[in-house]
Amino acid sequence: MFQIGENIIYPMYGAGIIKAIEQKEIKGQPQACYVIHLTASNMQLTVPETKFLSSNIRSVTDITELQHIIDIFQHGESDSSLPWKQRYTVNTDKVKTGKIQECAEVVRDLMRLKEDKALNTSEKAMLNNTHKFLLSELNLIKGITETEINIFS
Repeated sequence: MFQIGENIIYPMYGAGIIKAIEQKEIKGQPQACYVIHLTASNMQLTVPETKFLSSNIRSVTDITELQHIIDIFQHGESDSSLPWKQRYTVNTDKVKTGKIQECAEVVRDLMRLKEDKALNTSEKAMLNNTHKFLLSELNLIKGITETEINIFS
């Protein structure tokens, strides 16, 4: 289980820190709830323990996974043949997983696409949000260098 003060990643929201674990009454039943401060959006969420466990919230990636993520970002293949609506759905599904490698793929693919042509409004917003979430996690990885963070910019 997660502890107060622990950094976490909340899919679709980015990096956060567990500020408290409180007892709340939900539908007449006492339940433990995690109070999370999201650093990327400066927002606070209260998440019931049952939702917390099923929401793909995870610990911050460690430095040993970083090289693999950099390889995905720099050398992975992009599929630009999909129509934008289908691409948007695929990318949304990847971001919802909360996995850093999936977010890195979305940022990589949208950045590459942006070099070739202008992104539509939805994809611009997805790129900006996913990039912000990715950077919010990278900044929490112990041992990461500024040079490694800049690879993703």
